[in-house]
Amino acid sequence: MLKYVIQRVVLMLVTLFIITGMCFILIRMLPPATVSPEDPHAEIVELRREALGYNKPLLVQFGIFLKSVFTKWDWGVSDKLYVGRDVFQMLYQKMPATVLVNLYSILISIPIGIILGIIAALKKNTWIDHTISTLTMVVISVPSFVYAFVIQYLFSYKLGWFPFLMKAGTDYFSWEMFVSMIPAIMSLSFGVIAGFTRTTRAELTEVLTSEFMLLARTKGLTKAQATVRHAFRNCMVVVLPSIFGSFIGVMSGSLIIEKIFSIPGVGQLYINSINAPDYPMFIMNTFFYTSIGLAASIVVDLSYGFIDPRIRMGSKK
Repeated sequence: MLKYVIQRVVLMLVTLFIITGMCFILIRMLPPATVSPEDPHAEIVELRREALGYNKPLLVQFGIFLKSVFTKWDWGVSDKLYVGRDVFQMLYQKMPATVLVNLYSILISIPIGIILGIIAALKKNTWIDHTISTLTMVVISVPSFVYAFVIQYLFSYKLGWFPFLMKAGTDYFSWEMFVSMIPAIMSLSFGVIAGFTRTTRAELTEVLTSEFMLLARTKGLTKAQATVRHAFRNCMVVVLPSIFGSFIGVMSGSLIIEKIFSIPGVGQLYINSINAPDYPMFIMNTFFYTSIGLAASIVVDLSYGFIDPRIRMGSKK
């Protein structure tokens, strides 16, 4: 198991290095954003660009960039969106809004999705199962931004229950702020609920028809006892890693949803860095999103072995 963990971590770092390097070189092949001479930070930006070797070969620029990151944790300064400000600090400031909206969404979606999946599995081939399965496929097929527009129309425009956009400010734990987050939370929740419903239903249906369930019944357990003691436990071997991966992914946010509801998070920051264009900010966000995605995949893979001792990743017979 330890050998497998080391291999995965090394592979993750290599993948992260390659992706970051490719994005860095492709971005630096484009001309940098122009800075107005009247901007008070224009001189700082030009000095930073000179220090980072903007006039040197691309591989030399990448080497200077890596040296700054590893020795001083210096990712550069924004040269368009927030001129002269450290891009890592900007990412850090935008993180709370993204994490809270996604965390609320996951905390609400996971129990609902698992409960609906359990109901569908226990009522297999009934109208309840068919209804839940059909709705699940419809919800998964529809992009989250479609729900965002529907929610804004129904709950914000027609009913007036919630504001169209997230409240400005940093009082993230106030009631007014939470109410303003609800439309975005709802938009993100539909897909998560449908995903966990489908996974739970598929796994529990398979477990309920397994031979060990028949053996449990022959030993005197009722259907309810066998389901609770054995079926749910085996079903969670697949469901729990998905939950762990979802929690790791809360920091990545949703690019489109954050833009629609004006959430001041890393997703909107990423889109703005592309539109600006702000290359230091883009590289920082690319590295961040890639790291989150790779870390989530490793956590999901490793959690299988910890949840079920019978599973040993990377072992040879």
